[in-house]
Amino acid sequence: MKKIFLKILKLLGMVLILLLIASGAVYYRSVNYEIRDIAADKTHLVVPQYDTDYKALAIDLVRQMTLEEKIDQMYGETLWQLPKLGVGFLLKDRIPHIYVGGNERLHIPPWVLSDGPRGARVMDHDVNSVTTFPVSMARGASWDVDLERRINAAIASEMRANKVNYAAAPCINLLRHPAWGRAQETYGEDPWLLGEFGVAAVQGIESQNVMACPKHFALNSLENSRFVVDVELDERTLREVYLPHFKKTIQVGRPASIMSAYNKVLGSYAANNKYLLTDILRKEWGFKGFVTSDWFKGTYDGIASVQAGLDVEMPYRQVYAYSTLKKGIATGAITEGDIDKIVTRSLSTRLKYTLKDDQKAYPKELISNKDHVDLAREAAEKSMVLIKNEGVLPLASGKGKKVLVLGRISDMENTGDHASSNSTSLNVITPYEGILAFHAELGNKVDLYDGPDINVAVEKAKEADQVIVIVGYTFEEEGEYINYWDDMEKSAAAGKLLGKKGMGGDRSSLRLPPEDEALIKAVSGRKENTVIVYVGGSAINMNAWEKEVPAILFAWYSGMEGGKALANILYGKVNPSGKLPFSIAKNDTDYPFFNPYTLKIKYGYYHGYTLFDKNQTEVAYPFGYGLSYTTFDYTNLRLEESFVPQGGKLVASIDVSNTGQVPGQEVVQLYVGFKNSGIDRPVKLLRAFDKIHLDPGESKTVTLKVAVKDLAWYDPSVKQWKVEEMEYELYVGGSSQAETLEYTSFKVLGEIK
Repeated sequence: MKKIFLKILKLLGMVLILLLIASGAVYYRSVNYEIRDIAADKTHLVVPQYDTDYKALAIDLVRQMTLEEKIDQMYGETLWQLPKLGVGFLLKDRIPHIYVGGNERLHIPPWVLSDGPRGARVMDHDVNSVTTFPVSMARGASWDVDLERRINAAIASEMRANKVNYAAAPCINLLRHPAWGRAQETYGEDPWLLGEFGVAAVQGIESQNVMACPKHFALNSLENSRFVVDVELDERTLREVYLPHFKKTIQVGRPASIMSAYNKVLGSYAANNKYLLTDILRKEWGFKGFVTSDWFKGTYDGIASVQAGLDVEMPYRQVYAYSTLKKGIATGAITEGDIDKIVTRSLSTRLKYTLKDDQKAYPKELISNKDHVDLAREAAEKSMVLIKNEGVLPLASGKGKKVLVLGRISDMENTGDHASSNSTSLNVITPYEGILAFHAELGNKVDLYDGPDINVAVEKAKEADQVIVIVGYTFEEEGEYINYWDDMEKSAAAGKLLGKKGMGGDRSSLRLPPEDEALIKAVSGRKENTVIVYVGGSAINMNAWEKEVPAILFAWYSGMEGGKALANILYGKVNPSGKLPFSIAKNDTDYPFFNPYTLKIKYGYYHGYTLFDKNQTEVAYPFGYGLSYTTFDYTNLRLEESFVPQGGKLVASIDVSNTGQVPGQEVVQLYVGFKNSGIDRPVKLLRAFDKIHLDPGESKTVTLKVAVKDLAWYDPSVKQWKVEEMEYELYVGGSSQAETLEYTSFKVLGEIK
C-alpha cells in the first residue's frame, strides 16, 4: 500500500512538473510572441495608381484564394493562439497584438487592432507606457474639435510606433442616462456634439495612416446587460437621436471601419442586423469600409452575420468557422459570392494602409514624447468645468499658505476605466502631487489626508488656509463591466444583480460614495476656503451638499497630467473653459428610466436637455454650462438672410466680448427652435458651436453656419427626411439655458424632396 501511495505521489509530482513547464512555456510564448510586419512587401504587391484600383487588386487576390483562405480573412486569431490575450490583460496590463487577415502565400500582411480612446492600448514588447489623455467625456467638455483632432493624431502615432494600424475608436454612443458605466468613453448627450467630435477623432486617427473604427453601432448606452439587452425604439427616434452622429462621422470623417455593438436592436443582435449593417450603413449612407464585431460576445450566428454584412469576427474564430460557413453554402443559406464580397470589402479598404511605406516615420521615441505629454496637460486644462464659484476660485497662490488636500482618491493614479479603454503611463500626476508641485516653488506646506477618519480631516481643515477635497469614482465603481461571478442573462431576466458585482459597470446611484458625501459635509463649514473637485465620467447628484460648499470643479478622469492641470486651474494659472457636455437634473427621477439589469429597454425620443426643455423641468445645471474667471457679453445677433431657401445655409453672426479682467476662452453655442412645427419636435437643438479666445476688453464677431438640411425630421411613412416650411427660432449664447440666450428668428422656404 505504501509503495502504491508513493507511486501516486511520484506520478502527481511529475504531472505537476509538466504542468508548471507547460504553464511556463505558455507564459513565455504569450509574453514574447512574434511581432509581425503589418506593411506589405511591394515586390509582391504592386501599389495601385488610383484609389479605385485597390478594389481591383482585392478582387484579384480573392480570386486566388481557396474557400478556407477566404474564411481566414473573416476572423481575428484562432482560439489556441489567444493565451497571450489573457496573459497580457491579466498579468501585463496591456492588450497584445492580435493579427487579423494575413495570408503568407499571397503576401497579404495582417492588420492589428488597438483600443485607444485615451491612449494606445496595445504595446510592443519593449514599451512600458504610452501617453494617457483625459477620457473622451472630458474632451467633450472642452468643446474643442481641433484639440480632439490633435489628440487622436498623437494617439494614432503612438499606435504606429507600437506597430499597430487599426484604432478601435472613437466611441460615439449617446449618453442617454448618466449612470451608464461607459459614459467616460463617449463625448456627451447630444448627437450634434457627438458627430462633430466623432469626425475630428476619425480625421486625427486617419491622418497617421491608421484605420479608424467608430463604435459601437448602434444603441449601446447600457453596460451591465450589454450582451443580452434588446433595445426597442421607433423609427424617428432611431434616425433623429441615435444614428445622426454615426452618419456624420462616417460620411464626413470617412473611417476605414466600424464596430457593431453587443446588444440587440429591435430583436436582432447588432452583428446580425441587416437593417443596420447593410440597409442603412451601406445602401443609404454609402459606407465603403468593413465592419468588425465587438470582442468575444459580439457574434452569435455565422450565417446571419454573413447575411447582415458583418465582415470580421473579433478577436478569434467562433461563428465564422469553416464548418458553419461551408454548411451555409451547401444549404443555400449563403453563397461563396457572399464570402467573396465580404473579403473584397475588407481587403480593398486595408490594402491602402498596408501599402503605404511609412513605418520608419514612427520610431519608439514618439511614445510619451514631450509634445504629447504637453498636449495631455492642455486637454486636461481645457476640459475642466467650473460648476460653482462663490468668489473662492482662483485660490490665492502667495507664500505662507497652509494647504490641505483631502479625500480617499486624492493621491490615487485614477485615470479611468481599467478594461478595454485603459491606458498605461509610468508617470501619472495625482491631484495631490500636482498641488504639491505647484506650491513647492512657493515654499508652502501642502498636507495630505486620504484616510477614512473624518474627525482627523476636520481637525486638519481647521488649521488650513485652503481645503481642497477630491471626491468621485474609480474603475471599481464605473466603466466597462468585467464580471466573472455574475450570470448577466439571469440578472437581466430578474431585473437585479443576482451574483457578486464585478469591476466597473453602470452606477447603481448618481450620488457620490457615502464616505465622500460625509467628508464634504464635515468640512463644508469652512466655506471661505473649501473647493470640491469631482473626478468621474458623467453627471452626479449633488443635492445633499451642493448648497453647503462655495466652489465645485469637475476635473473628470484627467489623464497622466491631470494633477498638474488641476493645480493650474485652481490657482488661476489657467482660466477654466470647459462646458458640460450633458445636463444635470435636479432630481434623479427627471432622467429617462434606467435599470442596469434588463432584457428589454425602450429608448424614447427625448433625453437630456431635449427632455427637460419639453417637460419644462428645471435643471441643476444645463447642457453647455460652465463658469470662467472672467465674464462674457453677447450682443448684436444678426442673420445674413432671414429667409433661407431649401438646400441653403443659415449664416448667423454675434459679437462676443470679454468684460472681465483676465484672458479666457468661451464656447459660443447656437440652437435652433421648432416652436411652430406641425409635428412633435424638441424645443431646441444644438446646431453649431465655436470655441474662441478673448483677452480682457477684446471683442470678436463669431459667425456660425447651419445647413437647412440639418433642420430636417425623418418621416417614417415615406422613409424620407423633410424640412418644414415655417419660421424657426434661433438662439445663441454660452449655454443651453433659455434665459441667457440671444434670440432672433428666420424662415425656411420650401421643403426638401
